[in-house]
Amino acid sequence: MAERKKAMIRLDKFLTEMGRGTRSQVKEMVRKGRITVNGQAVRQADLKINPEADQICLDGAAVAYARTEYYMLNKPQGVVSATEDGRYQTVTELITGALRGDIFPVGRLDIDTEGLLLLTNDGSLAHNLLSPRKHVDKVYFARIEGQLPEDAVGRAAAGLVLEDGTKTLPARLEILEPGQVRLTIREGKFHQVKRMFEAMGCRVTYLKRLSMGPLVLDPALAPGEYRPLTEQEIQDLQGCQTGQKQV
Repeated sequence: MAERKKAMIRLDKFLTEMGRGTRSQVKEMVRKGRITVNGQAVRQADLKINPEADQICLDGAAVAYARTEYYMLNKPQGVVSATEDGRYQTVTELITGALRGDIFPVGRLDIDTEGLLLLTNDGSLAHNLLSPRKHVDKVYFARIEGQLPEDAVGRAAAGLVLEDGTKTLPARLEILEPGQVRLTIREGKFHQVKRMFEAMGCRVTYLKRLSMGPLVLDPALAPGEYRPLTEQEIQDLQGCQTGQKQV
């Protein structure tokens, strides 16, 4: 009985979280008799339901429930890392199969940056992945123009001073071949990767995020494609030991 009571939430809150409308829109649906609970039309939007046990239908179609959702997206260029934007398509609009209406991107990739982006409604996990104090590595592949200084690897490892005077945390720079590098950082300042290379006299012409902590971009995902995380990936993210791995 205690478990059932704990799981009870308001009907309008449930439908809003599942992306079926705003609270006021749900009230209007209820008024028109469009919503049923266990086969019975309801007349109160604030009715308490158990989303894991009761069957809620809108216009005769069952509304599936998920407490949390986790999606891996290979973000394409030209799409913004936001939930709403009046000018550009957003990353949340690409996740057409989401049950919930409150997923959001964990961190931001610039509009011209591709690669791994996690979308979820798990705020606690998002905070742990983004906090510089948690020391979660983010790995990027970049193509650059210009000549890196001979001490570029050491300067990155010591922490670069950006053009505005901001000091970055230590980072690992790997030179793969002329004009192609891999960079591992533990923070996400505004345009940080681009500004780090600008501080060394170079310009980034292409940028792709490869991983965040233990989560690695699935090579089977083309830009714009996504998939739910596996249970193992979720467990790895939730249980990753931060602050121990050295950049």
